[in-house]
Amino acid sequence: MSLVLHVGSKRYSSWSLRPYLALAHSEVTFETRTILLDRDDTKAKIAAVNPAGKVPVLHHDGVAIWDSLAICEYVAELVPDAQLWPADRAQRARARAISAEMHAGFAALRRDMSMDLGASKPGVGHTPEALADARRVMQIWRDQLAASRGPFLFGAFTIADAMYAPVTTRFTTYGVDLDEPCRAYVAAIAALPAMKRWAADAAAEPATR
Repeated sequence: MSLVLHVGSKRYSSWSLRPYLALAHSEVTFETRTILLDRDDTKAKIAAVNPAGKVPVLHHDGVAIWDSLAICEYVAELVPDAQLWPADRAQRARARAISAEMHAGFAALRRDMSMDLGASKPGVGHTPEALADARRVMQIWRDQLAASRGPFLFGAFTIADAMYAPVTTRFTTYGVDLDEPCRAYVAAIAALPAMKRWAADAAAEPATR
């Protein structure tokens, strides 16, 4: 089977990072193609692979799937042995709920602390609204890590971790204060081989913002 994931700039595209991590965890063979954002030809290049005009988009045997969470769900069904959702029904429902909360919420955190891998901006974007979002995120992490005993939100890596991975980079970039459980979680995400590969690619990209 042929899987091609089209992503935006690895430095900036938090939505692209999420399905990339899910695919990498599944250990299925896939190709990643990057479209640099904020360039004169960006819109045209994205439109050529997705009429909806968005990245990421996954192409698989003539099917195009866009939206990060939809791609992650597709990969979970395509490679069930990867166990991208918890096996327990109640835990699976909770994982989906907190993934959906990340997918739809935290607008101030997105606005004021956008992903910028490799940058160091301590104190920037610390608006009351963004910090309130950050506190909610950290409460989710603490509750899940206490229940699962880590290192990931449900013990083993799941889509929930893929959904929150970009936030771990934001907290590092913008110097958000973390307690020990949250620092350990940020470190666990950063140590993922797929995360290291993504970060290395991001470091080689030109800054466009």
